[in-house]
Amino acid sequence: MEEYKIPAQTRIGHVHLKVSDLKRALDFYHGLLGFEITTMYGDQAAFISAGGYHHHIGLNTWHSKGFPPASPNGVGLYHTAILYPTRKDLAMIFNRLQEANYPLTGASDHGVSEAIYLDDPDGNGVELYWDKPQELWPTKADGSLEMYTRQLNLSDLRNEANS
Repeated sequence: MEEYKIPAQTRIGHVHLKVSDLKRALDFYHGLLGFEITTMYGDQAAFISAGGYHHHIGLNTWHSKGFPPASPNGVGLYHTAILYPTRKDLAMIFNRLQEANYPLTGASDHGVSEAIYLDDPDGNGVELYWDKPQELWPTKADGSLEMYTRQLNLSDLRNEANS
């Protein structure tokens, strides 16, 4: 069989999360992170987006209402990554999280991007990040990417929101 390469313009369209409490999930994704609610299915599901898209995230309680989080040591979604357009936008949500005293689980500089990590109220991992300009991405001698995980300077990120 001939090798197939997915088209370069292909994107991940949306993620759909099982949550135990829809209101609590909306308080996080809509109230704290600022996603817009595009539609609700009673008190069982909501679709949310950035910028008027039909939905970037679906939230539902169809099979999970009142249940505990999935085990961190089992198979499943590691995290949902939400890409911000600029470093300043990432700094603004970081400052919002700090003002709300929302706990982070990590913050990293990956060479190609900068990211902050947290868990939603159901224990689902969430990465909030921005991509550095491609011309700044670190590469190895053979031209392949040299991604890494280094500590993100949160003081510098915090100050970015005010620049």
